[in-house]
Parts: sequence; C-alpha cells; structure tokens
Amino acid sequence: MIRRVALASVVLCAASLSPFGRHIAADEPVIAGFSAQSSRVERGWEEKFRATPDQAKLREYMQRLSARPHNVGSPYDKDNAEWLLAKFKEFGFDAHIESFSVLFPTPKERLVELVEGGPKFTAKLQEPPVPGDPTSDQQSEQLPTYNAYSADGDVTGPLVYVNYGIPEDYETLDRHGISVKGAIVIARYGHAWRGIKPKVAAEHGAIGCIIYSDPRDDGYSAGETYPQGGLRPREGVQRGSVQDSTEFMGDPLTPSVGATADAKRLPIKNAPTTTTIPVIPISYGDAAPLLSAITGPVVPEAWRGGLPITYRIGPGPAKVHLKMFSNWEMKPLYDVIAKIPGSEFPDEWVLRGNHHDAWVNGAEDPISGLNAVLEEARSLGELAKAGWKPKRTIVYCAWDGEEPGLLGSVEWLETHADELRQKAVAYVNSDTNGRGFLGVDGAHSLEKLANDVARDVADPETKLSVWERWQLKNLVDANSDEARSELRSRSDLRIDISGGGSDHAGFQNFLGVAVLNYGFGGEDQGGIYHSIYDDFYWYTHFSDTDFAYGKALAQVAGTTVMRLADADLLPFDFSDQSETIQTYVRGLQSYGVQQQNEIRERNLEIDEGAFSASADPKQKYVSPARQDMPPHLNFAPLQNSADALTRAAAEYGKALAQANAKGGAALSSASMSQVNRMLIDTERKLTNSEGLPGRAWYKHQIYAPGVYTGYEAKAIPAVREAMEQKQWRVAEQAIASAAKAILDEAAQVSAAATKLEKTTAGK
Repeated sequence: MIRRVALASVVLCAASLSPFGRHIAADEPVIAGFSAQSSRVERGWEEKFRATPDQAKLREYMQRLSARPHNVGSPYDKDNAEWLLAKFKEFGFDAHIESFSVLFPTPKERLVELVEGGPKFTAKLQEPPVPGDPTSDQQSEQLPTYNAYSADGDVTGPLVYVNYGIPEDYETLDRHGISVKGAIVIARYGHAWRGIKPKVAAEHGAIGCIIYSDPRDDGYSAGETYPQGGLRPREGVQRGSVQDSTEFMGDPLTPSVGATADAKRLPIKNAPTTTTIPVIPISYGDAAPLLSAITGPVVPEAWRGGLPITYRIGPGPAKVHLKMFSNWEMKPLYDVIAKIPGSEFPDEWVLRGNHHDAWVNGAEDPISGLNAVLEEARSLGELAKAGWKPKRTIVYCAWDGEEPGLLGSVEWLETHADELRQKAVAYVNSDTNGRGFLGVDGAHSLEKLANDVARDVADPETKLSVWERWQLKNLVDANSDEARSELRSRSDLRIDISGGGSDHAGFQNFLGVAVLNYGFGGEDQGGIYHSIYDDFYWYTHFSDTDFAYGKALAQVAGTTVMRLADADLLPFDFSDQSETIQTYVRGLQSYGVQQQNEIRERNLEIDEGAFSASADPKQKYVSPARQDMPPHLNFAPLQNSADALTRAAAEYGKALAQANAKGGAALSSASMSQVNRMLIDTERKLTNSEGLPGRAWYKHQIYAPGVYTGYEAKAIPAVREAMEQKQWRVAEQAIASAAKAILDEAAQVSAAATKLEKTTAGK
C-alpha cells in the first residue's frame, strides 16, 4: 500500500543513544509524524512515561472513588469531583470544575404487580446486600432500581413477551397475529440499547414496558453468579437511562446549547427525549413469576431465555399493574477540566476523558477507566517535572453525568463548541476496563496511530505486544478464509466505528472531532452492570484483580495522547480511512441487492402459498404481506467520491514519503503548522451543518449511532437507515449528502498533500 512508505517505515541509519542515554537500535522505526531526531526524543519520553504508572495507585484510586454511591446530584459525586480536582492540581495541571444544571429524574413511586392470571405477586424492585461485600449494604445512598427519563404513568394491561423488544421481534409477533396495542410488554436486556425497547413498544401501541435481565445473557447460564462468581445474581437489576437519543444527546431541556445557569430551557413537559410510556427494570427473580403466568404460543427457539419455564408470548392471561412516577428535578453536574499548556501550539488541544459519575458505586463503570486516566495524568505530570513540554495543549476531562445521557461531556462541548471546532485536534476516550484484549473504535484517520501505539505496549499477561495479542485473538475469532488472510496481510488491524454510549459521541457526532475509544476486556465475566454489585469487592475478585490492564490502558491511551501532542506532523492517515469508506459504499450496494433478492423471493413464496402451507393449522399464523420491489438506487455519487478520497489519500502518502526522504529538516513543527491546521479540519469535512435527516444534532455523515440500535454505530447512516425503512427518496438525497461530505474530505486531504509538498520543498 502507498502509505507504507510513510514516516513510520523510515528507520534510523545507525545505532545511537537517545537524549536519555537509551540505546537506539539501528532498525528502530521512526514514529509516524516525527523526524528522526524528534522520534529519538519522543521514544525516550514515552519509555519513561510507560514505566511510571503504578498498579497500587490504580487500586488506591478505585477504592476511594467507589467507596460510596456517586450518582449525579449525590453528595459523593460532588466530593469525588473535588477530590479529582485536587489530584489534577497535585499532578501539576491547571485544573478547575465547570458546573451545569441538568434535568435528572429520580424515582418517587415504583410498582410492578401481577393482578390477574396467576398467584398475586408484587415485584421486590430491590437488590439485597451480599454478605462479605462491604459496600452493597449502603441502601440509604443507593439509587433505587429504575430507568431514568421514563414517562410517569399508572397503567394496567395484559402482558406480552417480546424477546429483546427490537423491530425484528415485532415482525415475528406480526407473523403470530399478536398485537401489543393496549398491552404491557416485557423485554429482556440485550441486542440493542435499553432505550430502544420502550421506544419500539410505544410505536406499536404498548402502554408500558418492563425490562429484565435474563440469566441466559448474563446470569447463571453463563457461569457462577455473584458472590461465588462474577455474573448477575437472581435479584440483580440493571439501572440505566432510556432517554431517546434519536434526536440528540445531553440535557433534555437544552438541545444543542450548554446547560449553563442562564440557558433557555424547554418546559419539562415538552422534553423531547423522555419516553412516552412508563418503563421499569426488574431482576430475573422478579421476572420469573410474570413470565410463568403468560400463556399463548410457545416462543421461537431464539427467544428462549435461561429461566426454568416454558417461554410463551401471550397476551395474557397475565395482567400486570405498572406504576412509575419520578421527581423531575434539576441537578448539578461537576466536570473536572485539567490542562497542561502547549509549548509551541497552545491553541491546538489534544483531549482525553472518562466519566466519574456512576449509577451506584461504579467500580467497573466508570472507575476502572477513570483510574487509568488519573494515572496517566500523574505520569505526565512526572514527565513535566523532568523537563518534558508537550508541543500542544493537553486537556484531561473527568466528566459528570455520562450515565443518564452523556450530560457532562455534551453540555461542556456545546458550551465551548466554537472554540473546540477551532482547537480540538482529537479526543481520546475510555469508559469501562477489564482483563483481556484491546478494543478500539474511532475515526479511521486515526486507525494507523492506534495500531502503532498498540505495537509499542506490552500485554501484561502474555508479554506479547498488545497489537500481537489483538491480532491473534481476531484470527481465532475469524469466520472466513478471507478474514484470516486479511488479518495476516493487512498492516493495520481494523478498528470499529464509534457510535453512542460514551463521552466520545458528542465530539464525533456533533463537532466532527476525530476520536479514539480504548478499553481492554474479554477475559472477565461481567453480570453486575449498573447494579449495586458493581463495586470494589466485585472488581478485585472477578475482573482486573491486580490492575495490570488498568496500567496497560494508561500506557496505551497516554502514549496516544503524547504522540498527538508532540508530533511535528499530526499522525492522521487517510489510506485506511479511504479503504474503509470504500467498504462502506460496497456494503450499501450489497445491501440493496440483498433487499431486492429477499423481497423477490418472499413475494414468490407468498404467491406459491408456501407460508400458509408450512404453518401449523392448529396455531394462528399470518402470512407476510407482499412488498413492492426496491428501486435500483444510484450509488454512483458515493462511488465517485470514495474513489476521489482514495486518490487524495495516495497523494498524501506520496507527499509524506517525500517529506521523509528530505530528513528531519523538512519536518520541523514550525514548518508543518499550516499542514497540521488542514489535517485538524479533515474530520470536520465529513460533517453537514444540517445533520442527518430528522436528526440535526448528528452532523457526521459517515458514522452515527442507529435510530434503532442506540449505542451501535452505522456506516453512512442516513443512506443505510433510509434503505432499511424503504424511504427511497430520502435514500437518494442521503446519497448526495454523504457523497458531498466525502468529496469535501478528499479535497481537504488533497490540499494538505499539496501544502505538505510545497512546505517540504521550502516553498
């Protein structure tokens, strides 16, 4: 590939000593974005940095921060913010707290009871303390089990089991001739963000929604439950927000503007992101009597959970009374913002963040990631004391209010939007962290950077590089010869698309800032998500017990921050990006063909009577309706724009190779400043000020969380979702919008290549 002749492939010509006295091997690669000399200096500082994080300190931070419940608006939430502020200042950062006022409802009245169809039963809606777990009994400070931003309501209706409660499940209900209109649905957690479940239920006429954790997904079917093991116990409940993220994220009352004291707010009754029906989460202990009382058709095999019952769909004869009322109050947020000023480019900001609020004690979510952030900050502070000065300003952020809907990060970035559009180079995020393999998602212009960093950090268990273990794990998991061949031949491992669900989302979706999101996991079994059992005792017995992967996270994310902050030429790369966008375009074309083939075949089977003939005559069954054939969409604008970006990426790779050939003199930070400004703006070019159709807050045209997926991202989302919803005119318009964004990106990359060539030539 053309880009393989870029900076990272250049090697030092002779063995030498770094400024720290470290022996530099003759074949040691120069870091992408650095001259040979500045790479020597950077490697010395990076090695010093990666040797500094202390696992004992990570443990100490977690024990302190998770000692008490610290949800938004709680006393310990503020206490933690003030403690974090003091720590950042102790580490040498210029730090302050920024406060916002947001709508955060807490439960006032909750009730789920079976009133007909079986023995009268009232759900406990309570998680009991666990003997030996010293913080699980802090009941006076714990938020009750609830879903924030549920509508108030008192409803009674027949119960219908809807599996995961996603659109495909309602198609299955249609085949059985079952409607949820006027019913209360019960859905299990999983396969989509929780807020999708009441959204889809309401769209189908349901009057209430219950969400439960099935043991097949994170309970005893998968292993030992807490406290014998790490999985969800019988009374464990997943709290969480059900705020509808379709339109925007952040405070429901201040869309697109910061929730400052003087902000203009919507009336609470007009908040557009609260649910339209009441919703309550329950444990599988509480769910079992409800599900046992349902009759009707036996569910399809894929719908069967792990409870020792026959799963049936309903409706009824089980009838449930559901009551949910909240205190709709304004609560304060406390974002902790800490800076190290840049020595050469103080108005170029590299941002790094993780949130500090939790639903309860939150050792895994979020402290397992936040303690790494703290250790990074301490380690960078030690470097600064030793004489290191980053070229660019580094901004560390401990966000509040992530759990209810990314409140702290979104309100901060909306408040500072104009400044961030000018100054933000990139944002590096983490959230939860565990034991196992590196996971990376983000902007594909930073894919090469993430791969290069992963090659330079050691996995604490195997002593391979983090990158090698990541690659070998992907080989084991690959399900085709083609995938395995790519893993062995492609220089960089592919990173995932960033969607929603954590604090990177606002930077990407609203501002068009390039992001990376890091975290380790895959070797620990978690079943305590958003419960009272997510605490220090659980984490130190069943997750990253010695904090080795907390240290690894600090090393990976901190090294990424350093390279972005210190690079002479910012390490954006467009070959991986252009190749990935080409795969997205081909994927849309393939999906269009698939849609046509599926509808053609289904219509034929309807005409042949296949559905009615194969159905059990003794069971109610409704054949699907014929569908119009999808039109042939014109993907040429997307194909042409993707090809233009491929050419521009090749131009940039060539200019980069020429800069390398000139040696260190061509890559001084000062000479590269104009090129860097152009590189910072490349991700902005993939946005559209009008946003996605019906979703003006979501401005990125290539990545966005799906309307019916929530956290999970979709590529070229406006086109894909219009096709899924068979809105062909919208799809054609979305093709044009996405193509324009890609063409704008191609033009920016090409201009950066031209500027780099001229700068290298001294023009």
